[in-house]
Amino acid sequence: MRTDHGAERDDGHGTGGDAGLAAALRLAVGRVTRRLRQAHTVGDVSLSEVSVLARLAGAGPASPSSLAESERVRPQAMATTLAGLTRRGLVRRAADPADGRRSIVAVSPEGAAVLAQRRSASVRRLEAVLAEFSEPERAVLAAAVPLLDRLAERL
Repeated sequence: MRTDHGAERDDGHGTGGDAGLAAALRLAVGRVTRRLRQAHTVGDVSLSEVSVLARLAGAGPASPSSLAESERVRPQAMATTLAGLTRRGLVRRAADPADGRRSIVAVSPEGAAVLAQRRSASVRRLEAVLAEFSEPERAVLAAAVPLLDRLAERL
C-alpha cells in the first residue's frame, strides 16, 4: 500500500506494493486450489479436465483448437486431455457441420453429472468453512470474486 506521501508500506500481510500483492495472491490462491484438489479421490477428474468440462458446459460445444486457446495450453496438451475425457465418456466428438474436417467437442450427460458432483463437493466444503467467517469477512470475499475472475481472465 501507499501512504499519503506515496511511499510504499507493508500492510501487515507482507504485501508491500504490486509485487508483494502478486506474491501473496499466488500463495493464497494456490493454497485454496491445492486444498480443494486434495479433497477429491485418486482417479478422479483432473483439474485440467474439470476446467475443460466446465468451459464446455458453460460456453457450449467447441473445437479442440479453440479449447486449447481458451485454456491457454498447447494443442497437444488439449488433445491428451480430450482423449482421456472421451475415453471415459465425459465428452463427445462430432464432425463440425460447417467444416467436416474439424471436430466439435461437447460435454456428455455423464460429463455434466461428474462436473455437478465435483462442484457440489467443493461447494459444500467451501460453504462449511465460510460459515466460520464473520459476515463482514464473507462480504469482503464476495466483493473479491469479480476481481479474481477478471484477474484470471487476464493472466
